[in-house]
Amino acid sequence: MPLFNRINKAELKEAMLKSNVKRVTLSFYKYHPISELADFRDMLFRRFNDLDILGRIYVAEEGINAQISVLADQFDEFKQLFYSIDFLNGVRLNTAIEDDGKSFYVLKIKLRKKIVADGIEEAIDLSSSGEHINAVKFNKLTERDDTVVVDMRNHYESEVGHFQDAICPDVETFRESIAEVDEILPEHRDKNIVMYCTGGIRCEKATAYFRNKGYEKLYQLDGGIIEYARQVERLGITNKFLGKNFVFDERLGERISSEIIARCHQCGAPCDTHINCANDACHILFIQCKQCAEEYDACCSSKCASFIALPSEQQELLKRNVEFNGTKFGKGRYKAKHKDEPLNIE
Repeated sequence: MPLFNRINKAELKEAMLKSNVKRVTLSFYKYHPISELADFRDMLFRRFNDLDILGRIYVAEEGINAQISVLADQFDEFKQLFYSIDFLNGVRLNTAIEDDGKSFYVLKIKLRKKIVADGIEEAIDLSSSGEHINAVKFNKLTERDDTVVVDMRNHYESEVGHFQDAICPDVETFRESIAEVDEILPEHRDKNIVMYCTGGIRCEKATAYFRNKGYEKLYQLDGGIIEYARQVERLGITNKFLGKNFVFDERLGERISSEIIARCHQCGAPCDTHINCANDACHILFIQCKQCAEEYDACCSSKCASFIALPSEQQELLKRNVEFNGTKFGKGRYKAKHKDEPLNIE
């Protein structure tokens, strides 16, 4: 059996969108030494593929990081399989807050140097990570004057949702986040430092890194934003998260509170809907309201809208010589001034 997908992605996506089969979206991670990476990867692929599990999984010597969707009527069977793997027994499965089951359409399991690229070269003792705190303690601790809250996610994540009064680094990657927070924290060395991210994996590494640098009062939100939202609803406590939680699957976000704290990148209207430009040669991630989606045909610019209107043969000839928003700028670094640039097809 081939241990990777061989079906066209477009066909898989179309089939998923048409499907009425109920699925559950979830994520998990575990820092744990894994030997024989290729064998472990192939074993996991075989077992997950047999259960029609879809998603994206990274495996490295330091552990595993996964976002997947599971058939609802096979969820118990999946858990039995999952917990039969010794080092994964008891690991929390973070299920999605808003979920139509159409989050993934293919299974990908990839070997990586690290399960989250962090740019840290020195050895880090992950057993020394920050104290895990639940939603109740998070709320109490973050109300104190001697506490700072640090968002360990990227700018396009915090732009649509973050905790009240959080420090939100203007970065595109976790690697950059570590470096920027390293410059921010010295003035807060004696305070309670509370870090959070989507599901906890980045804070696990970040708090261990900063503990290694001598910081003592380090805390991390257990289970991240996903688990916090679940506890807030279950316990009926104050929700301190504003807006949407960005997620790395087809949904691109799940609502945690009613506030809309972001704006359409094209017209400036209140909006927190992320999309990728409909021009695949651009594909930049940006925020677009319904009105602009209609005006620009779900594209980030007039140039991209004009490009996708061309015959596919002409697109193929042009795309290597045309620069789009997503060609030049990083993830989510949408430049509004480029939205009305003409397409030169000479």
